[in-house]
Amino acid sequence: MARKVVVRYLLVVAVLGIVVIPFLWIVLGSLRPNSELIKPGGQFDVGSVSLDNYENLGEAADYGTFLRNSLIVALITTAISVPLALLAAYSLYRTRYRGRQFLFRLMIVTYVFPGVVLLIPLYQLFGRLGLIDNLWSLIIMNVTFSAPFSVWLMRGFFTSIPQGIEEAAALDGAGPLRTLWSIILPLTAPGLAVAAMYTFVLSWTEYMFASAFILDDAWKTLPVGLGAFIAQYNIDWGILTAAAVATLAPVVVLFAFLGKYFVEGLTTGAEK
Repeated sequence: MARKVVVRYLLVVAVLGIVVIPFLWIVLGSLRPNSELIKPGGQFDVGSVSLDNYENLGEAADYGTFLRNSLIVALITTAISVPLALLAAYSLYRTRYRGRQFLFRLMIVTYVFPGVVLLIPLYQLFGRLGLIDNLWSLIIMNVTFSAPFSVWLMRGFFTSIPQGIEEAAALDGAGPLRTLWSIILPLTAPGLAVAAMYTFVLSWTEYMFASAFILDDAWKTLPVGLGAFIAQYNIDWGILTAAAVATLAPVVVLFAFLGKYFVEGLTTGAEK
């Protein structure tokens, strides 16, 4: 028994090491000058910690523009996707009508096809609509891929609500929208928090469509814009690692506040 416990802890430590060491390398690298980072083991030397890389980040490769574009895409996508997912989940899980299960399966079919298969036809479609080099093309794609998953994710929350609550509200004269706003919404708030966090992170980190649909540097998002820090003959690792840490910071803060809801949402969905 003791041997199993030791092996289990060793496995946990090994996994943590695989996950933590790259992040530690990036964080420490962002605090070191580029001249020292190229030395063997220099990134782990904390003898001369400096914030120069972060101070120079705003002037390097239009980082502020990339940050603004990513915030616009992530926030608008979340603002559209979460209400859509709420309404769709209420329709699928709390109402009864013919074809409801078919609509649910049809919605999940979105994940059957890899995104790369849709890249060329979507590029042609957006080109005809004038949405190339337009952030709305990324918003549309992110909503398309995040909303169905959010609907599925909230299934456990909706199916755990007793039907009698809605029946009592109906007897009091509350219509479907009033019931959704006053009763269902507060009870499914953790699920909505999970959906919002998932949608934001997906939009914040999406790379494939952003690199294909956005060609002008003025509209690039952070995942694509970070490539501008890599020159043909020179890479400023200090600026690059500082940009990576600054890009990761909003996601870390989001998980710090909503992480428990994310775990609860996944657990609830799995139980149901």
